[in-house]
Amino acid sequence: MVDDPTNLDAHRGMAAQKATDLRRLRSEVEADQAALHARQAKLEDLLAAAPATDWPEAVEKARYLLGLFTQSLDAADLRRRKLIDRVLADFDHLLDKPTHD
Repeated sequence: MVDDPTNLDAHRGMAAQKATDLRRLRSEVEADQAALHARQAKLEDLLAAAPATDWPEAVEKARYLLGLFTQSLDAADLRRRKLIDRVLADFDHLLDKPTHD
């Protein structure tokens, strides 16, 4: 009796092995995408659950939305990308500024 499992992939042709590898990879990608969408929905539910309690929390919500908007922009829309980059830089600058009470 042999304890080692038989590697069935080794007994098939290259085309069949490639097709199997592609199916496995596609299946993994689809599972990863489903998990990502579930995590994204959970994050969005948390962001929408209550109003921001301070400016840093509001900025994080805005950063998330701007990131989504940036992903949907056409590659040629450099003007809007530049504007988003400047708004994000403004957030960083304003959040680093000490407040005077």
